[in-house]
Amino acid sequence: MARMINRRNLMKSGICLTSGLAGAGTGFPTVVHGAPEAQPFNLNYAPHFGMFRHAGGEDLIGQLEFAAEQGFTAWEDNGMRERSVADQKKLGRAMDRLGMQMGVFVATKEFKKVTFAGRDQDVWDHVLADLRDSVAVSRRVNAKWMTVVPGHYDKGVEWDYQTANCIELLKRCCDIFEPEGMVMVLEPLNWWRNHEGLFLHKSPQAYQICRAVDSPACKILFDIYHQQISEGNLIPNIDRAWSEIAYFQIGDNPGRREPGTGEINYRNIFRHIHRKGFAGIMGMEHGNSQAGTAGDHAVIDAYRRADRF
Repeated sequence: MARMINRRNLMKSGICLTSGLAGAGTGFPTVVHGAPEAQPFNLNYAPHFGMFRHAGGEDLIGQLEFAAEQGFTAWEDNGMRERSVADQKKLGRAMDRLGMQMGVFVATKEFKKVTFAGRDQDVWDHVLADLRDSVAVSRRVNAKWMTVVPGHYDKGVEWDYQTANCIELLKRCCDIFEPEGMVMVLEPLNWWRNHEGLFLHKSPQAYQICRAVDSPACKILFDIYHQQISEGNLIPNIDRAWSEIAYFQIGDNPGRREPGTGEINYRNIFRHIHRKGFAGIMGMEHGNSQAGTAGDHAVIDAYRRADRF
């Protein structure tokens, strides 16, 4: 099988000396590409910036190129919305050139204050402004899915009133996303380890809300790490919520590292999702269990093992 010229050797020899998003005239590092080094995976796993920074270099586009060499066909960047417009455009062009699909970035989030669960009009206006801005970002990077974290719950208001408030605001959000063919994915986050007190924290709750909103622009981001902590029973809950799930994220528990470092049987879960015909993105939202270049390759090896079915 033909191989790409090894980017790390080029960098050591001084042929490619770019950093960040800089490049000679084009914003891209000077790297010659050939056929992929590895076959694609069964599912569309999406690494994120920093995961392969030792093996792929500090240059962001170089990390995309390294991932493509390893057979990855998607990418994820929670912080894309905070990057400059110029960098968003460069990254979007690079992913298009490499045949990589953009996964989620965060459209709006709040971890301390009541947002979707309340009825403060100024807060709602801010949320809607975030989403309008996110539409522009998504066009630059060819993104379809954007993460929404619906904020804290209100300790002084009955839960069902808060749910009604959330549904009403989400419908207004859909008025922005639906005409664009874009999808906000609601992410339930666990209370017990990472995000105490958030309004949205379980998959049945997310399912109920999405069914009530009743829009193709409002779906679930099923984060396997968070839902293992919140409720377990992963495969049955995936099946029950299936019609509303548009996106998955990955992380083993405990530790939130690559598959095989914790208690979750990721090979069975990946096989189950694949057999159900899922063609979306599986975001690799976790850290590396080992340091350095060896740790970068350990992540790749872990996905090769878990994807072997």
